[in-house]
Amino acid sequence: MTKVLHINSSITGDNSVSRELSRELIERLAQASEGIELIERDFSKEPIPHLDGARLGALFTPAEARSAEQKDVVAFADQLIDELMQADTLVIALPMYNFSIPSMLKAWVDHVARAGVTFQYTDTGPVGLLSGKKAYLVSALGGKHEAGGSDFMRPYMKLILNFVGITDIEFISADGLSMGDEPRAAGLAAARETISQIAA
Repeated sequence: MTKVLHINSSITGDNSVSRELSRELIERLAQASEGIELIERDFSKEPIPHLDGARLGALFTPAEARSAEQKDVVAFADQLIDELMQADTLVIALPMYNFSIPSMLKAWVDHVARAGVTFQYTDTGPVGLLSGKKAYLVSALGGKHEAGGSDFMRPYMKLILNFVGITDIEFISADGLSMGDEPRAAGLAAARETISQIAA
């Protein structure tokens, strides 16, 4: 059975377009396989704390010297990493906030990108340790943006996923969502058409 990690990074709860589309994608994946085991992370219900000095210090403190609070900090980060490592497929609901990713998604990245665990440094550069996974990034954009131009979201997510070894990445995008009824309808239709063709 395929294990799917679903990350809802939107802070808008049930009003999120990326959440709605990513759920439709998961339903499609379930229909196209013999079943899925779903793990969900919803940042609107379970916020991801941003990495600060205390949290970073906990991660660098030897296990035997950690305080009870530091042990909790490390256990939380370890759980996020374990969820990612156990998943065969990663589905990220990815809204654009001010031309980039939601800050809690960056916080999630800061927790799971750990040297020696999800990547390692070698003589020839960093090597990702999470190969063999598939990632779908379901993005919702108010306007129309070109990657590398006014879109820093999709290039960054591709880079960071590649960095930890996830190279099989597919973007599903609904754009023009804040540009009026017709562009919104066209953007949603394009995303749903892509979803309908996945694993067909």
